[in-house]
Amino acid sequence: MPFFGNPRQPMPDGLPFRLTDDLELVDWTGRIIRKDKRGAIQKSVPPVLDRLGIRVDNWMTMANKFEKTLKGFVGSSESLTKNIEYFNLERRVGLSLCRQYL
Repeated sequence: MPFFGNPRQPMPDGLPFRLTDDLELVDWTGRIIRKDKRGAIQKSVPPVLDRLGIRVDNWMTMANKFEKTLKGFVGSSESLTKNIEYFNLERRVGLSLCRQYL
């Protein structure tokens, strides 16, 4: 379901918070889980987008345009090429957008 931000009336069909809120919640949850448990994120580990090397504004653009502009695989040039070869496809749809935002 799409993220629609803060709850309001009438509320559209979707999640009543922003995508960044969801990422922050997942990151925060991973940081409070005990060290000896699977999924724990050490306090010294940077936030998720920093670890991925993605700027917040680029992430928001990708998140808002994802289903409208990206019609195929998403990832690095190398991963797109591997998937194109694996699935015997002819071209890498969305490569320029992936390079721009990721």
